[in-house]
Amino acid sequence: MKKRTRLRLAALGAALCLALTGCTGDPEPEITPTATPAESSTPTAEQTNFVLACYPEAGFHPITGSNRTNLNLAGLMYEGLFALDQQFEVQQVLCSGYTTSEDALTWTFTLRSGVTFSDGSALTSAEVVSSLESARTSTLYSARFTDIGAITAGEGTVTIVLTRANGSLPALLDIPIVKETGGIPLGTGPYVLAGTGEERALTANPSWWQGEDLPRDTIPLRAIQEADDLIHAFDTKEISLVATDLTATNALGFSGSYDTVDYPTSTMVYVGFNTVSGPCRDAGMRRALLRAFDRDSVSTALYSRHAQPAALPVSPANSLYKERLAEELSYSSQGVADALTGAGWTRTDSGWVSGRETLSLELVVSAENQDRVAVAQHLVNGLNDLGINATLTKLDWDAYVSALQKGDFDLYLGEVRLTGDFDLTALITSGGSLNYGGYSDAEAAARLQSYRAATGQARDLSAQRLYERLAEEPPFAVLCFKNWSVLTQWNIVSGLTPTQQNVFYQFAWWKIGSQEETE
Repeated sequence: MKKRTRLRLAALGAALCLALTGCTGDPEPEITPTATPAESSTPTAEQTNFVLACYPEAGFHPITGSNRTNLNLAGLMYEGLFALDQQFEVQQVLCSGYTTSEDALTWTFTLRSGVTFSDGSALTSAEVVSSLESARTSTLYSARFTDIGAITAGEGTVTIVLTRANGSLPALLDIPIVKETGGIPLGTGPYVLAGTGEERALTANPSWWQGEDLPRDTIPLRAIQEADDLIHAFDTKEISLVATDLTATNALGFSGSYDTVDYPTSTMVYVGFNTVSGPCRDAGMRRALLRAFDRDSVSTALYSRHAQPAALPVSPANSLYKERLAEELSYSSQGVADALTGAGWTRTDSGWVSGRETLSLELVVSAENQDRVAVAQHLVNGLNDLGINATLTKLDWDAYVSALQKGDFDLYLGEVRLTGDFDLTALITSGGSLNYGGYSDAEAAARLQSYRAATGQARDLSAQRLYERLAEEPPFAVLCFKNWSVLTQWNIVSGLTPTQQNVFYQFAWWKIGSQEETE
């Protein structure tokens, strides 16, 4: 949804990504803290052109690069076999069709004919295989290859053999396909990077196979050296557009009036349960907690609408999200009371008790981000309002990770970027890398495998069965899915349809002009 925004925020520093596995560009999946913007400078100059930012010294490789601003530009220069739209539905791009084996383990993709790289050379299966193998070991994409075995080139085809069935493999293949040159690789997209050093621009690719008219033949690039430069350039209208996660720990601050277009992501915010010890070892207790969190207030008030409330582990933008089931898990004080009573707890003046035990829960949160802490405090306050004695423990990042790994919590506030197929393997399978609560349920694991292997209508049904089981035997409580934002100078751009992978998705359809032209 597009809305006019006026914020006065401040820079929190250069880009930083903290994940449990280390410091990376944008791994999938990961748990990260989130952030608070505050105050900065005011705009001065009038925007008359469409200019984008780049970091000349950070590199422009769309697979192995780590600079988010430069990676955003990749959407104008490179294309994948597939693309995911704003509903996370798969769209064919460089792939014209595919076949699968009956067991969904072997996939053969046919490349679109007539596609060339920007130097006029034809797209071949060898470049596709090379690009995917490069992605296999990259920070950005390696998590997608957990179940991908051999990748081989045929005559105009690429075959992928999986070690575990995945009926939604194309959702993982929106990876840029490149032709390596020893420097900046070539792409098949609508633009080519021209110039050197700080004198760079994107120029229309005369070999672009789609051949659609573009809103600009040339897009100047403004050289940026550090985060403060980016903020200043946008605030003074030297650049026309920035893309950002306004709730991230490393969120940059921008001041003045600008247009904001939010778009959905696969980043899920949730409360994890310790299913091995403490009160949450009982599924009845966990079912009660599913209804104990006011998801609407978290998304609206605490994330300033830069999130979509969700009760299921799939983006509400996706067709797999089942509103009926989600409604059954919505916040309800009576529902919590009924579930606790059914689990053997009795409400007293001092709280909920069972025998000699008084219900008490500890929620741990990383203190690195004030937005995250505010959400956690809101959740704890809500539990106390329901008569559940709850406390909040704020830990620095290393201590937070250690507590999760040791199981030293009843509840924890987590955030994970799921892959485009919304696979929950890492979260709910025994030994899963993000299964900190020790969750183990054979029926849920079986339904997950059925969901992963299914295609078409069968996938829709299997997803519903999986989510129903996770409501019966909950491993966590979903709170929301975050939105990211594209900020543009006021009335300069319209028709934006950004996606998580490509903020310039369907760029040929954008309308760009000066403020006078668009009014």
